[in-house]
Amino acid sequence: MVKFFDSSFTYDYSFPAVTLAYFLRYPNPYSTHVLSTDVIERSIDSNGRLKTLRIHRKSSRLPPAVLKLLPKSVLGNVSGGRSESYILETSTIDVKEGWMRTESKNLDWTGILSVVEKQEYQRRVPDDEGDDFSVAAGTTGVVTTVMFRSRLGDRLRARANRKDGVKEEAEEKKGFLASWSTSGIQRSIEAIASRRTENQLGKSKEGMKVVLERLRSGGLVGVLEGMRRDREMAFGGENVWTRG
Repeated sequence: MVKFFDSSFTYDYSFPAVTLAYFLRYPNPYSTHVLSTDVIERSIDSNGRLKTLRIHRKSSRLPPAVLKLLPKSVLGNVSGGRSESYILETSTIDVKEGWMRTESKNLDWTGILSVVEKQEYQRRVPDDEGDDFSVAAGTTGVVTTVMFRSRLGDRLRARANRKDGVKEEAEEKKGFLASWSTSGIQRSIEAIASRRTENQLGKSKEGMKVVLERLRSGGLVGVLEGMRRDREMAFGGENVWTRG
């Protein structure tokens, strides 16, 4: 089963400012879990659109429900309830038409849960400003769609629905999910994902607003100085942050 989460928002900042802030949004006070960001590939296509492929390394605290739900053999490298994961991000910007489309998806845990977040940013300017692409012109709207699928739940449900599943069901009861029903596992994973998605989208929006205000008040220098302070606050003297 695929679940959806939709939201829309308008930034009171121009399209050039919002797209720049998007690429400079880590670190910020709302993203202390992001450990590093690296650019894998960047190019301009035949239509003049900038395409970027980046990877983010993040640390997250797993909900106790997940730790209880799944065995260590499935959880992998988890220490103190925290786990590191990687997010692959693609983006395309059309400056002339005034839009940017992004897609982010998890590279880890895909056998349990796949999460794909898509965003479309759209330049909005008054009619009398027409082709004004200055930093101060207009606002920027963004529509976010998140799709997530509990693949583990899907597999278990498929097994349970097989006509010849009597034998398999008996064998399954001997395994680590003996005390959980198929529907219960799927609902639990998807419910956790839904709550975390809504919470994370709120933090992401607030983080962008911090970066945008720094850009408005101090320009690029103000953004870089804010990133330095955030990095020191989150990681102390450790030089763990890298950028591509």
